[in-house]
Amino acid sequence: MATKSSIEWTEMTWNPVTGCTKVSEGCRHCYAERLAQRLQAMGNPRYARGFAVTLHEELLDLPRRWHRGRRIFVNSMSDLFHEQVPEEFIRRVFDTMAACPQHIFQVLTKRSQRLRELAPRLPWPKHVWMGVSVEDERVLGRIADLRQVPAAVRFLSCEPLLGPLDHLPLDGIAWVIVGGESGPGARPMLPEWVESILTQCRRAGVAFFFKQWGGVRKDLTGRLLHGRTYDELPPIAASRGTERPDA
Repeated sequence: MATKSSIEWTEMTWNPVTGCTKVSEGCRHCYAERLAQRLQAMGNPRYARGFAVTLHEELLDLPRRWHRGRRIFVNSMSDLFHEQVPEEFIRRVFDTMAACPQHIFQVLTKRSQRLRELAPRLPWPKHVWMGVSVEDERVLGRIADLRQVPAAVRFLSCEPLLGPLDHLPLDGIAWVIVGGESGPGARPMLPEWVESILTQCRRAGVAFFFKQWGGVRKDLTGRLLHGRTYDELPPIAASRGTERPDA
């Protein structure tokens, strides 16, 4: 339940929780749900319940076994702040992260209200980055919740970007990821939406990461913007290793 990742802005994924439920338009074509259904059909025991929320206690201490650092996306197959994940389990995930300062942990949620409520009771070492998904203007309130969290790095994932975000409140935000939806039924992302976010990040001094244009065949559309890639990370990001999961 931890693998090297093809996600451009991270190096590894760690999934002590799998499964989720839809909360907004960004969830409509959830890649994790499609993958979970395939893994269930293949007989993967960790997905015996498909995309139902499932806790994997045996994976809680996995990052402690990796001695050289890496950037780790926490719960790429779920949402750590899902209402079905007990607070005590969330705390244990955070305790593991706090005990592993050699890594950078990247936590991303759509459930910003629960994040805000639990944040005062969780440890926030500087190597735990916290982000929220912001796919269109209807969920801008997630940013206000995020800004109440005492994380050293707060970031936004504007993926899938489903509409213009011309007035992002970027105070207290260190990093913005932008990407189009991909896979079956992918909805289009307009270039002017991307340009607007890039301009706002430049004005605010915020790191900008362009992940992909998306589409049904994202391999055909690529990730070039202005003929180049934008792979910026927050200034405090350190170089991390990429050794085998069992290293």
